[in-house]
Amino acid sequence: MKITQFFKTAAVKYNSVSLIARIVCGLIIGLLLGLLVPGAAFIGAFGDLFVGALKAIAPVLVFVLVMSALAQGQSRLDKRFGLVIWLYMLTTFLASLIAVIASFVFPISIRLASSAQADTIPQGIGEVMHNLLMNCVANPVQSLTNANYIGILFWAVLLGFAMKRFGSDNTKRFLSDAADAVSQCVRWIINLAPFGIMGLVFTNVSTNGLSIFKDYGQLLLLLVGTMLSVALIVDPFVAFLTLKKNPYPLVWRCLKNSGVTAFFTRSSAANIPVNMATCEKLGLDKDFYSVSIPLGSTINMDGAAVTIAIMTLACAHTMGVAVDFPSALILSLLSTLAACGASGVAGGSLLLIPMACSMFGISNDIAMQVVGVGFIIGVVQDSVETCLNSAGDVMFTAIAEYRKWQLEGKDLPYFLGGSKKVDI
Repeated sequence: MKITQFFKTAAVKYNSVSLIARIVCGLIIGLLLGLLVPGAAFIGAFGDLFVGALKAIAPVLVFVLVMSALAQGQSRLDKRFGLVIWLYMLTTFLASLIAVIASFVFPISIRLASSAQADTIPQGIGEVMHNLLMNCVANPVQSLTNANYIGILFWAVLLGFAMKRFGSDNTKRFLSDAADAVSQCVRWIINLAPFGIMGLVFTNVSTNGLSIFKDYGQLLLLLVGTMLSVALIVDPFVAFLTLKKNPYPLVWRCLKNSGVTAFFTRSSAANIPVNMATCEKLGLDKDFYSVSIPLGSTINMDGAAVTIAIMTLACAHTMGVAVDFPSALILSLLSTLAACGASGVAGGSLLLIPMACSMFGISNDIAMQVVGVGFIIGVVQDSVETCLNSAGDVMFTAIAEYRKWQLEGKDLPYFLGGSKKVDI
């Protein structure tokens, strides 16, 4: 009984501390353990378990929430969906354009590593779009098993509308209860995030150290600097033009609540449950964000667009290929479209680099060496990329929702100049 009481007391004290404070403690502990006891590999298992749990629950969460939201008859494809899709696509294009400009202002040549290996290398934008469409009609069970979010969304929308028309009240109630149950499981997993972050930081510090900064420091600096410019300047400017409000309080909340976990999990899919919880805290419409968040994890790919553009132009500079402005503009458009299809291609955004390099006559053998460099610096590059993508999903979903509130004369949250209280 004393042991049981001890654990109950410890759980109460643990939950009494804010999640962000607990995550910061986990980060510091993981960093110290990685430096002091790098051989204690079992600590890294906490990170593997955390990411594994998020990746496992995320497809089920998206499928059940989207289907339930549409089946209840409360969700309408109103102007919010059009606005959020426009924001996703616009900022992805702007990110790729900023990356091209940065590559011209700070041209970088890289030391090529050994060639990377891949099963699937898309040869053109047509193949990327074909893969994207084929993922839509993939077997729904396989989509859930393989975390194919394009297919999950497609079938969840179809089944949701079908349930809305033909489902009984008991069926709809069951879907609603199932969505609530899965959401509660997600809350339990997120509550253990400090232990997961501790394990992930320990693994990164003990395995990689600081060597990548020495060998590819300039390339990393350009990639990270461009992504931060997009996150802290470009995206907030777009938010300001949309809401006519100071966007930085919202930007900060999205980075703090979504970006931190995305940075360490390095998976937009794994961060979907975190984004759902953040949207709930922001007071957003569940019927809306249950569709827009998984959609954003697929097409809102600012970081991927930056990676494709900068790595491609770095390869061109290394090979002495002259790139004119029209070609660079086409690369921006190509990077935007390719980034939206990255989740449907094995290997993510890095494996789209050979396709972009083919624009400049660079062979696959050379381009895959650049991909190899991408995998080396991925510990930092992919973390920042995922942070940018995932935080943007929440921010633009919130902007689309708050813009609707403005048009309807509703009060905005206090951090945007209104008086509405939200739990974040």
